[in-house]
Amino acid sequence: MSAKHVLFVSRPEYVTPVFSVLKEQGISVLMAEDQDAALKALRNARPCVMFIEQGLGTCDTFRLLASMPRDRGNLKIIVFARKGSVEDAHKALEAGATDYWSTPPDREKVLAMFPAGPQPSSPAGGSRTPALPARKIIGSHPAIRRVLALARQVAPSRAAVLISGESGTGKEMFARYLHEASDRRDRPFVAVNCAALPEHLLESELFGHEKGAFTGAIQKKPGKFELAHGGTLLLDEISEMDIGLQAKLLRVLQEGEIDRVGGTETIRVDVRVLATTNRDIEESVRNKEFRQDLYYRLNVIPLKLPPLRERGQDIMALGEFFLKKYCREYGFTPSGFAPEAASWLMEYPWPGNVRELQNLMERAVLLAAGGPVRPCHFLLEGEEWPLDETMDVPAANQQRAETDGSDAIMAGSDGVVTLQEMERRLILRSLDQTAGNRTQASRLLGISVRTLRNKLNEYRKQGLEIE
Repeated sequence: MSAKHVLFVSRPEYVTPVFSVLKEQGISVLMAEDQDAALKALRNARPCVMFIEQGLGTCDTFRLLASMPRDRGNLKIIVFARKGSVEDAHKALEAGATDYWSTPPDREKVLAMFPAGPQPSSPAGGSRTPALPARKIIGSHPAIRRVLALARQVAPSRAAVLISGESGTGKEMFARYLHEASDRRDRPFVAVNCAALPEHLLESELFGHEKGAFTGAIQKKPGKFELAHGGTLLLDEISEMDIGLQAKLLRVLQEGEIDRVGGTETIRVDVRVLATTNRDIEESVRNKEFRQDLYYRLNVIPLKLPPLRERGQDIMALGEFFLKKYCREYGFTPSGFAPEAASWLMEYPWPGNVRELQNLMERAVLLAAGGPVRPCHFLLEGEEWPLDETMDVPAANQQRAETDGSDAIMAGSDGVVTLQEMERRLILRSLDQTAGNRTQASRLLGISVRTLRNKLNEYRKQGLEIE
């Protein structure tokens, strides 16, 4: 098997820190200081990875990208800069770069570009390939395809990944995708919401505690790091973690060791850490709200998820996916979207991203009751469900609603789903989905908390047990 080659078009100071580790992995390092030398190395050595320093005085990054041959095979091109910008990142990706890094390459990030490493041949002469995850992420827009390509590339490695994006873009789904595509897929996947617990409880949740460590610690409890041993730990909303606890987390990431709260024994753990944030974490670093050293430790591989409003026809693909999903769940035959509903979906800005679309589709399926989904079925904020609404309920769906078990929506004597029952089901479903959080449920339903409270009081009077 011939040696792998990596080409650096950069100053030597960025190559020196990673040269020895690449050599140990059997990877040959090439260097070029200008465009002509870079193009010559591409022709002769055919490297599998190429790093280009933006701002190198002897070479214009974007002119080099434009001069490269169109047929680049499987070459991965990483453009990096000390002070990059979003505009430069977009420009580099459009010019053909695989990824854009806002910091110079370090050991972990460079090795992550070779996740399989040099592998011995299998008995049949084949090569090791990463497993494809069972989880399917829907999307064909270039913005999401780039993220998926990077995720597949780094999934088999042990490198930490920082997944950022607006709320509702699917950060946890990408984390699970990374786990399922890794060698750890048969080991535990453990998630912790760093925003849900105060500092002292989060510390115990992460590292565990000994009996008597604090009031209420009536028995020894292993932490999430121990539970995830050999697998993957997701730190959801890492930017909400108290800065005092960040120092303890940094030690675990550096040393691979934890100390239970109140304990004296150091415990070794083998855990791959993934983290998510919906905030500008670099701004948090500048404001001294997040430790810079922890940020660098977590941001080995950055995955930036695009908002739904920037994903074009992915909106309709996701809408159709959720439509079919909830039609199966509630026993309806999908009838698709009316043209005006499809137009509305494409024009809406989606501040809540994919999560908002999913919730809206569940609501629309329930209100359309098997007929075509129209804008009125979205029941947007400020709108009320008209009492004289004529609903298209196919006969097959009417019969199913009448005869199905507890998971089907009840129908009246004329075979039409009653508005009161539909409303009740929708409200109870939203409470289940939000784990009983009435504020979140009311936001999901597009009604006020007071209205939701009044409805629940009515159901109690009818004999329904509600906590």
